[in-house]
Amino acid sequence: MQYSVNKPYPEIKVERENIYYAKLLLEDYAGINGELSAITEYSYQHFEKFNENQNIAICLSRIAMVEMKHLEILGKLIKLLGLNPEYKYFDECENTYKYWNSNTINYTSNIKEMLFDDIRIEKIAIANYEYHISLINDKYIKEILNRIIEDELLHIECFKTLINETIK
Repeated sequence: MQYSVNKPYPEIKVERENIYYAKLLLEDYAGINGELSAITEYSYQHFEKFNENQNIAICLSRIAMVEMKHLEILGKLIKLLGLNPEYKYFDECENTYKYWNSNTINYTSNIKEMLFDDIRIEKIAIANYEYHISLINDKYIKEILNRIIEDELLHIECFKTLINETIK
């Protein structure tokens, strides 16, 4: 199974510093539905299922590694845009930063529930990336986010395949 689209990521650069863009990317980086949350959830699921189903556990681990690459890319973009890539996001409603925590991780041990939740969080991530692309006027960032979306779409297909394998 393939876990990352077979093409390189664009060069990590920005047109200029922009704190507003950095705040948007902090949500993708360490927001409730960001890459850090995905990495943590998939890592937990990997450990939870390792003895029960090594195939699924290995897939989850490899997808988590791709998400780590996304986290690295976003961290570098945030830094280039003028903020430190701390594990926090900007809450516009409260006009403050909130630090990441694991309260939103789904700790279910039911494999089907895990995989359906994984599809849900990938879809949310894609929607967030698409929304941020619509707000960002920087061709380099848009190109990078579109490339990350391609991986997220592939992850959905991986999870669907795993669901079909567990139903049989």
